[in-house]
Amino acid sequence: MTESRGGSRPLVAVLDYGSGNVHSAVKALDAAGADARLTSDRGLVLEADGLVVPGVGAYRAVAEALRASHGDELIDRRLAGGRPVLGICVGMQVFFERGVERGVDTEGLGAWPGVVTELEAPVLPHMGWNTVDAGEGSRLFRGIQDERFYFVHSFGAQKWLLDVQPPFPQPVLTWCTYGEPFLAAVENGPLSATQFHPEKSGDAGIRLLANWIDGLGTANL
Repeated sequence: MTESRGGSRPLVAVLDYGSGNVHSAVKALDAAGADARLTSDRGLVLEADGLVVPGVGAYRAVAEALRASHGDELIDRRLAGGRPVLGICVGMQVFFERGVERGVDTEGLGAWPGVVTELEAPVLPHMGWNTVDAGEGSRLFRGIQDERFYFVHSFGAQKWLLDVQPPFPQPVLTWCTYGEPFLAAVENGPLSATQFHPEKSGDAGIRLLANWIDGLGTANL
């Protein structure tokens, strides 16, 4: 692991690309056992034990900001080398091919096929606490399968289209229902993501981040 301020604490870079107030994510990661640093430093982003990609606001704004800061290139390099990445909220959504918001169709990072669209629900946004249906064998939700997590969003990925063939392991998919089912989390090799905000989900969110941090050394195995 990368040497950190805390010695044995794994170094986690929180990608600073202008996504708004992400200091709560840094604090939550620290509480979960990481040496977390908000940074845009290329070397640190590439060499950290883990990278967190936060996302606040509209899909297009996040995708454009990532490209403008070359964050997309850094993410691609990490994933190509099997280096762990965790996306949060819109930072999860942009890993899909496209996002459609209010008629605006935006190209995403394309790690996963599919389109992020508006949820069909009587009230939007989906804001508040909700339970999830954790996928079998999930590392993220180990010991917290029955907990509730905090969501703030009107859009989501409502289908999973990636066809993974052996010998590659099947992704672990976690679903939530609000009006209709949508993906609440994905664990796909070195790339994991949550639609909800772990940093706003109290003790359950801290435990989820701790589970991710604990797996940093084995995510690419």
